[in-house]
Amino acid sequence: MAAFFWLIGGIALIAAEILSGDFFLLMVGVGALAGAGTEWIFGNTLVSCAVFALVSIGLVTFARPWLKRRMHGELVHTNADALIGRKAVAVSEVNALGGQVRLDGDVWSARAFDGKQPIAPGSEVTVVEIAGATAVVMTDVE
Repeated sequence: MAAFFWLIGGIALIAAEILSGDFFLLMVGVGALAGAGTEWIFGNTLVSCAVFALVSIGLVTFARPWLKRRMHGELVHTNADALIGRKAVAVSEVNALGGQVRLDGDVWSARAFDGKQPIAPGSEVTVVEIAGATAVVMTDVE
């Protein structure tokens, strides 16, 4: 009878995975199915719980990261996040209060990451952060 509950629990978890899409419930559901099989073969609830725990932890630890990379692919930065780390050229003096840089062919308002020393026009800078419509930059020599 306990194998039936393991089976129902496993099927319910796998079905619930459709709503989450994170592969966690799928891994735990497969662990519950392994527990159901163990319960049906051995009839020992303690052994079934141990098999459930080992299979679930193993799948979550090893199979889930691989499956997520395979299904979702690599993270691609878009919009402002894609500009972080890019090179730009100072169009005007850039200090803690402001300035302008040419970034990917466009002129952006900018401010210096380290406001202690102004960045001279023509200096190559790296975008550290995008704060609203302002590029926070630092010189490459710092």
